[in-house]
Amino acid sequence: MSKKVELLTVTKNRRINDEYVIIHAASQDKLPSIYPGQFVDIKVENGPNTFLRRPISIHEVNESKNEIILLIQEVGEGSRLIAKLSEGDSIDMIYPLGNSFTIPAKGSKALLVGGGVGVAPMLILGRILKDNGVEPFFLLGARNNKILMELDNYEKIAEVAVTTEDGSQGIKGFVTDHPLMNEDLNQMNIVYTCGPDPMMRAVAAKAKNKDIKCEVSLENLMACGIGACLCCVVDTKEGHKCTCTEGPVFDIKDLKEW
Repeated sequence: MSKKVELLTVTKNRRINDEYVIIHAASQDKLPSIYPGQFVDIKVENGPNTFLRRPISIHEVNESKNEIILLIQEVGEGSRLIAKLSEGDSIDMIYPLGNSFTIPAKGSKALLVGGGVGVAPMLILGRILKDNGVEPFFLLGARNNKILMELDNYEKIAEVAVTTEDGSQGIKGFVTDHPLMNEDLNQMNIVYTCGPDPMMRAVAAKAKNKDIKCEVSLENLMACGIGACLCCVVDTKEGHKCTCTEGPVFDIKDLKEW
């Protein structure tokens, strides 16, 4: 897959809540092929302590406008500086990076499980699955309903189920407490998940117990995006692999201790 290093232009920065913003960044050229699960690596400008690029999952693309759409969570100095970018600002990206989720056969049913900022790649994945004749189901988890993001966009694609830890919306608890991860899981042909590591491991365990294919998108630190810095190594059954080049998407059967 071809990669570009490019200065894109911010065309929109929309704050969703206290923690998250959505940034639209446009290329002057036609976008290369971008697949669900891939990410960009962003150079953080004007940050004295932000030496490393920040990996951000691709939330969606608008091919007609040559825009990449990113969901940014403010968790540190780097992401806060990115979140402050305004319309017209330049944003230095390497993209598209990493591999992608696999697309099952037409007529399959797929469960897409996202938690926190891990909901980001589920939007483009859901759309691509639907476009390819696969029936997607979203299961999205959050601490509370204040950080459940843009459910209407997911609902345009498929049925959306919600869990919140405080019970403020949907089922109270974790995504693994929802019927879709329990008695209804047998209806699914494949499970995809992205989010906090404990959540993904719990989802993977449920899928493995039912002998259902499961792919996880790991959120390791991926500073270079090209496998040079070795700070994102993951232990697989075939040895150590760089998450940024061999992932970030892995089938759980290929990972050690999953």
